[in-house]
Amino acid sequence: MKTIRRLIYGEIIRAVMFVTLGFLALFFFFDLVDELQDVGRLAAQGYRLSRALLYVLLQVPSHLYELLPISVLIGSIFVMARFAQSSEYTILRTSGLGPWLALRTLLVLGMVFVAFTFAIGDYLAPQANRTAQLLKARFLGNITVGQTGAWIKEKQPYHSYSVNVGSLSPDGAMGDVRIFEFDNQGFLVSITRAPRARFGQDEAWVLEEADRREFQTRDADRAHITRTQMPSYRWPTRLSSEMVGAALLSPDRMQTVDLFQYMRHLAANNQSAQRYAIEFWRKVFYPLSCLVMVVLALPFAYLHFRSGNITGYVFGGVMAGISFFLLNNVFGFIGTLQNWQPWLTAAAPGMIYSAISLAAFGWLVLRR
Repeated sequence: MKTIRRLIYGEIIRAVMFVTLGFLALFFFFDLVDELQDVGRLAAQGYRLSRALLYVLLQVPSHLYELLPISVLIGSIFVMARFAQSSEYTILRTSGLGPWLALRTLLVLGMVFVAFTFAIGDYLAPQANRTAQLLKARFLGNITVGQTGAWIKEKQPYHSYSVNVGSLSPDGAMGDVRIFEFDNQGFLVSITRAPRARFGQDEAWVLEEADRREFQTRDADRAHITRTQMPSYRWPTRLSSEMVGAALLSPDRMQTVDLFQYMRHLAANNQSAQRYAIEFWRKVFYPLSCLVMVVLALPFAYLHFRSGNITGYVFGGVMAGISFFLLNNVFGFIGTLQNWQPWLTAAAPGMIYSAISLAAFGWLVLRR
């Protein structure tokens, strides 16, 4: 059985690598064509072809994470169908490779792909995406989410804060920062503005050229506003650079742990965390789709190809992979709009394809 496993694993891994390289080359070409427009437009700012190539290369881990389940499906279907066409799988069956043993063999390989997909999506892709965004921001300007910036809330023992961050610069500093302070009764206590702020070492922000206005409205007869301008103002807070980056960047560019912490922060401050909760569960379930893909490919080994070729079946595998990718995105958008359970929204595409793969396995493998 060791020889059979080595044969199956080697063929599938080589096929998956070939399909993945083909897809990555295609996406690399498309991304580079898009970046060539910015090379001509930002040449005066120093955005050369070499930097465009570096930016496109930094996008490769993200594409790899998205394409791995599809590549696993296409590569596995190709190998299983080729085994059936050349009667190799018939020989393997006579050698003792029964349906359940074949399923277990593919599931072990699928777990390897699951671990690899998780490592790419949780470590390599977020770091590469963040580096790519900061690289592009050096020439396009600061990272921002529009004219209104990003809003973040934080509750402290005696006060609550609504923080607006206008932009994030490549060196990690924040621009156009506004901090609105409220007491426990909801009255506005102060407004602090700063054109630039940076993260301190001890859970604090350091606001440069801060303009602070304190409102005394408890006594109507003595109500007044105190304005203070300071070259540097230290504001203690638990808002980290990861949380600010989460508010300014897309949640799919975050690590699973950072997503979970930011999701809990939003829930603790009575903010909507639906979008981030769905993305968190998608990061949990998406690598497991590799298991679904290898199970879906197994029935192709039991088909008969003597009267035709395998091109149509491989094309069907491509369409199935694309449909899974589209269904995964569609469920994410609908779940956000309809406020569905985040874990169910993220798991639904995998559950649907799991049912399809098990039904195909039961019909083509066990019954026939």
